[in-house]
Amino acid sequence: MKIYVAMHKPYSAPEDPLYVPIQAGAANRAAFCDVRDDTGRNISGRNASFCELTVLYWLRHNTCEDVAGLVHYRRYFAGKQRTGSVRRSLLTEAELQALMQDVQIVLPRKRHYVIETTLSQYAHAHHEKDLHLMRGIVEKNCPQELPAFDRVMKSRSGHRFNMLIMKREALEAYCDWLFPLLFELEKQIDISSYDAYNRRVFGFIGERLLDVWLQNCGYAFAELPVLELERPNWFIKGGRFLWRKITHTLRTKSD
Repeated sequence: MKIYVAMHKPYSAPEDPLYVPIQAGAANRAAFCDVRDDTGRNISGRNASFCELTVLYWLRHNTCEDVAGLVHYRRYFAGKQRTGSVRRSLLTEAELQALMQDVQIVLPRKRHYVIETTLSQYAHAHHEKDLHLMRGIVEKNCPQELPAFDRVMKSRSGHRFNMLIMKREALEAYCDWLFPLLFELEKQIDISSYDAYNRRVFGFIGERLLDVWLQNCGYAFAELPVLELERPNWFIKGGRFLWRKITHTLRTKSD
């Protein structure tokens, strides 16, 4: 069992041997990790648009652990709350072993939207047309998944962050389904005019596709809380949310 910690900059990492720091987008940055996603078979050079999925691709093709996971340098799966502690600690190998007795996949708890669906939330934050293009790709390449795609777009919750832990069979099945779809989308859109945030389009859409795959994959999964090492600034996040809704409304009216 190994959980790989995607890092795009130097950052403290857990000393627990379960966790392996890996440099994401290493092809375009000076080396600071012993393990990097630009070795072996990789798409490291596309990290600016695929985000942590370049590490997931690397895991699929360059590792052999029976159970492999992906987390972020500042987001981890939470384990049990320790006696006398006010917060949970990182998931341990013993806890993970116990979990994997009954499931093939571990995911973060779903994010729930009060006034948004998966589709409307994406439309307000990103370029909506890209998600519609992905629907067409799903319809052409795996039409049996189209009903699941539409259900996910209408849902008011979803697994986010591209965080996961999977047994090898499930990991390979997911990656072999996901990446061909994203590579096809990559051929169909021009992101040269996108700002740096929206150039991460394939990472964002990959987040949404996980729930599509889950509906028919046949694998059992468990959910865990996410442990944030850096607490989010909800004032800033709320302001960005409102700004995206306003600008989306203005763009829609101008069209």
